[in-house]
Amino acid sequence: MESTIRGEDWYGRELDGAEFTDVEFVDLDLTEAVTRAAVFTGCTFRNVKFNVSKHTDSAFVNCTFTGCNFFDAGFERCKLTGSTFDGCEFGLLKVTGGNWSFVGLRDADLAGAEFAGVRLREADLSRARCVGTTLTGCDLSASAFERADFSKADLRGSDITGLDPQTVTLTNAVIDERQAVAIVESLGLIVIG
Repeated sequence: MESTIRGEDWYGRELDGAEFTDVEFVDLDLTEAVTRAAVFTGCTFRNVKFNVSKHTDSAFVNCTFTGCNFFDAGFERCKLTGSTFDGCEFGLLKVTGGNWSFVGLRDADLAGAEFAGVRLREADLSRARCVGTTLTGCDLSASAFERADFSKADLRGSDITGLDPQTVTLTNAVIDERQAVAIVESLGLIVIG
């Protein structure tokens, strides 16, 4: 890391067009902060509070998030490609649009989070707990789903062609007709209609 920003209170701060590269953010309070067209490249966030923060057209590329809290945070048209999350909290997270391809969300607890129209190609959702999660109109092609729990999740309109129903939990998940056919065909059945 080129530099470290530690223990600062950035509560409610507005970061319009700010750029950070290889910066380590530790124990930072970004509660109710707002980013617009901000760019974070190769940054590390440790124990950072993103609670109720709003991010629009911003990029967090190849960043690492460890022990961060995203309670009620919102991301609109943001780019998080290649970023990884470990031990983070996502209660009431809302993501609209944007590119989250190659994101590492292995073991993440995404219960109740909302993703709408998000590109999540080749995302790692292995063992993720997505109970009641909304993943509508998302591109989840080539993503890893092994042992993920999508109970009561809303998956309508998302590309879940790589999902193996024998390795995930789908109890009471909501899917559309096209997805139902894809899941049945993945089980080796032939659909005639």
